[in-house]
Amino acid sequence: MRTALTTLTEELRRLKAAGVKTVAVSDDGLAALRRVVTIRNGGKRNSPLTVTVSDKPEGSTRATAAFTPRAYEPPAPVYAAKSAPVSTNSPLPSPPIFQLPAGDKQARWDALFALVQGDATCRAHVRPGKKIVLGVGNLDAKIMFVGEAPGAEEELKGEPFVGPAGQLLTKMILGMGLKRTDVYIGNIMNWRPEIPTTPGAEQVGNRAPTEDEIRYCLPYLRAQIEVVNPGLLVALGATATHGLLGFGTFKALGDVRGRWHEFAGRPLMVTYHPSYILREPTNRKKRLIWDDLLKVMERAVLPISDKQRGYFLDK
Repeated sequence: MRTALTTLTEELRRLKAAGVKTVAVSDDGLAALRRVVTIRNGGKRNSPLTVTVSDKPEGSTRATAAFTPRAYEPPAPVYAAKSAPVSTNSPLPSPPIFQLPAGDKQARWDALFALVQGDATCRAHVRPGKKIVLGVGNLDAKIMFVGEAPGAEEELKGEPFVGPAGQLLTKMILGMGLKRTDVYIGNIMNWRPEIPTTPGAEQVGNRAPTEDEIRYCLPYLRAQIEVVNPGLLVALGATATHGLLGFGTFKALGDVRGRWHEFAGRPLMVTYHPSYILREPTNRKKRLIWDDLLKVMERAVLPISDKQRGYFLDK
């Protein structure tokens, strides 16, 4: 699957439609793109990537890229960011570009886990004693849930959705007639976004990840989707949805929730994050999420009883 080229082409087409004619690419990023194109061309050095150097910030190049789809498939998917390169004033480097080795799902997931755990940028943003977080669950899952970022409990255990919101998500999954081990659960981010604290003190509270943070981690999420190959995705909350649909595609989550979208060639249902219920656990709010999950169950061809259809309806 030509993951990197497809996602980059999609973004370039979007930018072109918006009237953008050039994009800023760092020298390192440009070299990485050329490597990807070389792989794409079966090892040939000629590529459809064209470069024009003009007035620019030091260390960057103005590049116009155009890719023409061909029949050649690389030996393994190449994962790269969907969106434009990280802004020049970002403290983060360009998103990673990598390939997973051939093998079965477990072997490829293990290789991905090792990549994430060894990622210098991820490690630099994890406080001492805390863990980088990758997804967890059934590698043959039909349904994959995508959340925002690790919280306090998650960075301690190294697993997504293990705190109060995660416990509620587990109950939702049980309500669908499934077990947590039947699905795959991941996050848009691999580390807990930092909030400045007094040296030696624990971080209190969470913040939403920035657009650049999400862009950096997105290739790792794409790789998880390719390894698991779920039939459909469920985005939990606005941050995850912005990461999957693109920043600026909606103002309020209510504008896009409850409808089918697409990400990585798979159906994507958008719904509220479980914390939406934790803040105000009313039947009305519970039913909003449950209506979305009923659509997921129908799309996944799961049995739905009359009792399930009646959950959280006011009597």
